[in-house]
Amino acid sequence: MTQTEDDYDYEALPENASLTACLIAGAIAGVAEHAVMYPVDSIKTRMQILAPTPQAMYSGVFNAASRISTTEGARTLWRGVNSVIMGAGPAHALYFATYEYAKESFGGNGAGHHPVAAAAAGACATTAHDALMNPFDVIKQRMQVHGSVYRSVMECASKVYRTEGFRAFYISYPTTLTMTIPFKSIEIATYEYLRKVLNPAGNYDPMTHIMAGGVAGAAAAAATTPLDVAKTLLQTRGESKDVRIRNCSGLVEAWKIIYQRQGVAGFAKGLQPRVLSHMPSTAICWSVYEYGKWFFTRDALDKQPILA
Repeated sequence: MTQTEDDYDYEALPENASLTACLIAGAIAGVAEHAVMYPVDSIKTRMQILAPTPQAMYSGVFNAASRISTTEGARTLWRGVNSVIMGAGPAHALYFATYEYAKESFGGNGAGHHPVAAAAAGACATTAHDALMNPFDVIKQRMQVHGSVYRSVMECASKVYRTEGFRAFYISYPTTLTMTIPFKSIEIATYEYLRKVLNPAGNYDPMTHIMAGGVAGAAAAAATTPLDVAKTLLQTRGESKDVRIRNCSGLVEAWKIIYQRQGVAGFAKGLQPRVLSHMPSTAICWSVYEYGKWFFTRDALDKQPILA
């Protein structure tokens, strides 16, 4: 039997291309995911801040975008983007390489649906990703808050380190994992399920990856918003004038503060921009990543002998 390019399944990357494909495709996908929807992420951070200044109180996404653009300048919505670009490339390269290895190890590449294997692989991948990305995320959110005086990533990182110590970059790491492990588990299990339902043949189909990624991102974002509110409080605590917030040391205390100050509604702060951000960004991430896998698989296939 002859193996042709049309018969080749790009999902099962050849051995001589798998690591390169996952690393490069993952890095590009990560930068695309975070950079494109960054202004919405900035708005989400602003809306999640407890006890904001009167100038930073918004009634919705469009109100926030309008007020920030007119009073602070449109460039403010992009402040801190360099931090995520610096971190997202290597962090996502590590994420997708870990994900592909773990999914294969857990039996997630077999025929049929394997939501548990996909979710477990996502949990492993996000643990590695967040260990690298967390400091960059802290810097990003410090630069996103209203009244931020930081002019560069290095200035922000230097001041946070001098005034709060290295611990400040990882104070939210346990909370981040508490959020991102279920987030990625939900996202990946939903994505893999929808991808196979929409495209049973497993051929490269951009529309499948966009649709499955968008739905998966929206579902995961909505489900984990309460954890994201707590993460934002912890990562921006050093910029707060509230003594209790500045001394907040973990997830449980953060949740207590949120509940006491704003009740149950406080846990849904930023839900709308979070979903609006993650739906397209996740669609972009998966479609770019799948394209990268397909591209490098085609390149590797050209170098393989035809088997008869």
